[in-house]
Amino acid sequence: MIDYTSDVPRWIQVADVLRARIADGTYEPRSRVPSVVQLQGEFGIAQATSQKVLSRLREEGLIYTVPGMGSFVAEPSADA
Repeated sequence: MIDYTSDVPRWIQVADVLRARIADGTYEPRSRVPSVVQLQGEFGIAQATSQKVLSRLREEGLIYTVPGMGSFVAEPSADA
């Protein structure tokens, strides 16, 4: 899924994959999204890259994190 020869940074490519999974219902609202470690394993990316992906999705309001429990898909906003 990740094009290692692309000029597009890996964290953007992974974030795009997760956004698509949220949009198509693979990850439903309130369901857990992959952890940093799981993202590392699935996509072959570094820990910092995985953290950046989750941070960006949090900034976009697509996920929220519960300390000690993980990150989850946010409910769709009313204006979406």
